Amino acid sequence: MDGTDPRAHTCEGDDISPPLEWVDVPAGTLSFALLVQDPDAPDPAAPRRIWVHWIVVDLPPDLRTLPPGAATRLPPGARHGKNDWNRAAWGGPCPPIGRHRYFFALYALDTRLDALHTPTRAEFEAAVAGHILARAELVGTYEKQLAAPRRVG
Repeated sequence: MDGTDPRAHTCEGDDISPPLEWVDVPAGTLSFALLVQDPDAPDPAAPRRIWVHWIVVDLPPDLRTLPPGAATRLPPGARHGKNDWNRAAWGGPCPPIGRHRYFFALYALDTRLDALHTPTRAEFEAAVAGHILARAELVGTYEKQLAAPRRVG
C-alpha cells in the first residue's frame, strides 16, 4: 500500500479507495476499466457469492495511477458502476468472518464504454467482452481486527 494503515481502505477505517499503479499499456488502449471483487462472501470456509466492491469505467488511456481516495474524485469522463451495497462508489473490505481475498482487475480496452452509466457487474462484463486488450490483477487479503481485550478490575 502507500505506507498507511491498510485499515484506512476498509470499513474499520476511513473506507477510502487504495492507491493503484500500472505500466506496460498495450497499443490501441482507448480506456481502462476496473473491477474489485471478493469471492469469499460471506465466509471463506463456505463462500456463497462474489461481492462487488468497486466498478470504474472509462478511465483515460494515458492514466497510470489512482491515488488513495481516488474514488471520490475520478478523472474526467470516468464513472462508477454499482457495487453490491447498491452504491456507485468504492466500498472497502468489511468481511463478516475470516480473511477474505480481494481481486483488483484492471482491463485495458480497445473502446470506451460511453453507453454504460452506472453498470452492474453483469452489464460491465457484457460490455468489456470482446474488447479486452490486456488484464492485470492484484490480489489482497483482509480480516477484521479483533477488539482489544478489556481489562477488568
